Amino acid sequence: MQNGKIGKRFWKEFAKGIIISNPVFILALGLCPTLAVTSSLDNALGMSAGVIFVLLCSNIIISSMRKIIPKTVRIPVFIVVIATFVTILSLVFQAYLPSLYESLGIYLALIVVNCIILGRAEAFASKNSVFLSIADALGIGIGFTLALTIISLPR
Repeated sequence: MQNGKIGKRFWKEFAKGIIISNPVFILALGLCPTLAVTSSLDNALGMSAGVIFVLLCSNIIISSMRKIIPKTVRIPVFIVVIATFVTILSLVFQAYLPSLYESLGIYLALIVVNCIILGRAEAFASKNSVFLSIADALGIGIGFTLALTIISLPR
C-alpha cells in the first residue's frame, strides 16, 4: 500500500514539472537562454540535456544533504553543488561534443545561475526526499525540453 502512494506521488511530481510548473511556458523562467539557444533544434536539445543533467544531479545531492546544510549557508551550498555539475557538463561537452560546446557558448556556463535550477533546489529539493526530487527534476527537465523544442522548431 505504501509503495503505491509513493509511486503516485512520484508521477504527480513528474507530471507537475511538465504541465503545471513548466519552467518556460508557465513560470516564465530562463527566457533569456531559452531564446538564445533555440536557434536550432540541436542547440535546444543540447541545452536541454545539460539542464536535465545538472538539475537531476543537483537535486539528488541537495535533497540528500538537506538535513545537514545550515539554513544560513544553504544558497551558497546550492550554488557550489550546481556549479560542480555545470563544470562537469562543460568539460564533457568540450571533450566529446565540441561543436555543440562552441554553439552554446556562454549559455552553458550560465546554467549555474539559471533560476530554474536554483529555484528547484530551494523550493523543492531542499524540502523533499531524494525520490521525489528525482521526479521533480525529470518533470521540470522534460518540460524545459518540450518548451525549447517547440520554440526551436519554427526558428
